[in-house]
Amino acid sequence: MSDNAENSAEEELATAFRRAAFVLVTQAFHDLQLTPRPTEEEKKRTNRIMAKRRLAEEAADERHIMRIMPLGAGNEVGRSCIVVKFKGKTIMLDCGVHPGYSGHGSLPFFDGVEAEEIDLLLITHFHIDHVAALPHFTEKTNFKGRVFMTHPTKAVMQMMLRDFLRVSNISVDDQIYDDKDLNNCVSKVEIIDFHQEMMHNGIKFTPYNAGHVLGACMYLIEIGGVKVLYTGDYSLENDRHLMAAELPACSPDVLIVESTYGVQVHQSVVEREGRFTGQVEAVVRRGGRCLIPVFALGRTQELLLILDEHWRSHPDLQDIPIYFASKLAAKALRVYQTYINMMNDRIRKQIAISNPFQFEHISNLKSMDDFDDSGPSVVMASPGMLQSGVSRQLFERWCSDKRNACLIPGYVVEGTLAKKILSEPTEIAALDGRIIPMNCTVEYISFSAHADFVGTSGFVEKLTPPNIVLVHGEKNEMMRLKSALNKKFNDPKVYHPNIFTPANMQEIVL
Repeated sequence: MSDNAENSAEEELATAFRRAAFVLVTQAFHDLQLTPRPTEEEKKRTNRIMAKRRLAEEAADERHIMRIMPLGAGNEVGRSCIVVKFKGKTIMLDCGVHPGYSGHGSLPFFDGVEAEEIDLLLITHFHIDHVAALPHFTEKTNFKGRVFMTHPTKAVMQMMLRDFLRVSNISVDDQIYDDKDLNNCVSKVEIIDFHQEMMHNGIKFTPYNAGHVLGACMYLIEIGGVKVLYTGDYSLENDRHLMAAELPACSPDVLIVESTYGVQVHQSVVEREGRFTGQVEAVVRRGGRCLIPVFALGRTQELLLILDEHWRSHPDLQDIPIYFASKLAAKALRVYQTYINMMNDRIRKQIAISNPFQFEHISNLKSMDDFDDSGPSVVMASPGMLQSGVSRQLFERWCSDKRNACLIPGYVVEGTLAKKILSEPTEIAALDGRIIPMNCTVEYISFSAHADFVGTSGFVEKLTPPNIVLVHGEKNEMMRLKSALNKKFNDPKVYHPNIFTPANMQEIVL
C-alpha cells in the first residue's frame, strides 16, 4: 500500500473516532439535563445516612478499645474512684472521698462520667477514701447500676459513714449527703463473697481476699475474654488477725494497682512491733501521754492486740491505762467477732479458748467527760488524720507538753494535720483559730497494710500483666515506682510491661 493511501485511511479512522466521541458527550450532556437535581431535603437525608454509617463504624472500633480514667486517686492518695470502659460496658471501681478536703471539694471528679452509663460499681473495702462518696453518687446522680461489696465491708461501712457524717464538722449546705441518703444507699448494696463469680450485663467479676482490712477484696473483671485486676488496697503480709492477700490464678491483661508506698520497703513485723511498743512504753515511763490517731476500724484492731499483749507481759505497766476513744469501738469489735471465720488461723484457733477481742488492759472511752486526764496514759483515738474529732481535741490539749508524744501508725494524706506534724512545726493552728506551741514528740511507725516495693514487684512478677496502671499514690512515689518497675522488668524477650501513671481525669486508651 502506498504512503498516500495509508495516510488517507488513518485520517478517516480519526474522523470516525471524533464523531463517535461527540455523539457520546452530547448524549451524556442530554442525560444530565434530563436527570433532576437532588432537593435540599434529599441532600440532608443522604448526609444523615452517611453520618450514621460513620458513627456505626466508629462505635464498632470503639468497642475494641479499653478506656481507663481515674476520677480520684490519680497521682494522689484519697477519693479512690476509677472508671473502666470496654465493649459498651462501664464499671466504677471504688467511690471514696479525699480526707484532706471537706464537703463537695472532697468528692471524686464525677463530672468526668455519665452516671447513668455505669453498669456496675464495685467497692473494695470500708475506708472512707474508698467508700464515703458512695451515698452521694447513688442518691444525688442518675446512677442506675448495681453496687457490690463483701459482707464485712457493708456491715462496717454503715457505722463508718454515720461517724463520718457526725465528725465532718461542716455546714449543712456543704454536706455531701445526709442520714436518709445513707440509708437509701445501704439498701441498694448487694453482697458478694470471696471467690463468688458473678455476671451482670456481660461483665463477669470475682472478688479475692486483699488482706488490707477485714473484708477487703480485689476484683478480677472479665469482659469479652479480656481480664482486668483491680487490687484496691492490699497487703501481702500475714499479721496478728488477717490473712495475706491472695493471688488470682491468671495473668490479667490489665493490672490496676495501688502505689501508696512506691519504692519504700517496710520493716519486718517483729522490728515494727518492737519499735512501736518501745516508743509507747518510753512515753508513759517518763510521765507522758501517748496519742495514737487511728481510723476507728482497720489497722486499729491490730494495734489493740499488740498493746494488750505487751501490757499483759509487763505487770509494771498495768497501772497505766490504755483507752480506745471511739464511739464506734464497741460496735466495731462486735463486727470483728462476727467475722472471725474471715481471719487467719491464729485468731480462729484462739477464739476456741478465749475471745481475742475482749481486751484485759484496754478500756473504751465513751466520752471525754469520763476521761481522767491526771497522769500518763495511752489513747487510741479517731480520726487518723487529726482533722477533727477526739484525736484532734487530744492533740491540741497535749501537743505543748514535751513529755507527751503522738505516734502516727499509718499512711498520712497530703493536706491533713497528721501529715503536717511529721515535719515538726514549732506551732499549729487549733480548730478555733488559736496558735498552740508544739513541743511533743512525733513518731511515724507504719502499720499501714499496703504493699511496699518488694510486695508490688513480686505481685507483678507472678502475674506478668502486659499493661499496668498505677493509682492511689502521690505523684513522686508513683513515678519512682514506675521507674523501678521498668528497671526490674526491662527485657522485652522475658517481660516488659507498659506502665501508666494517669492523673485525675486523664484517660488511658488501650
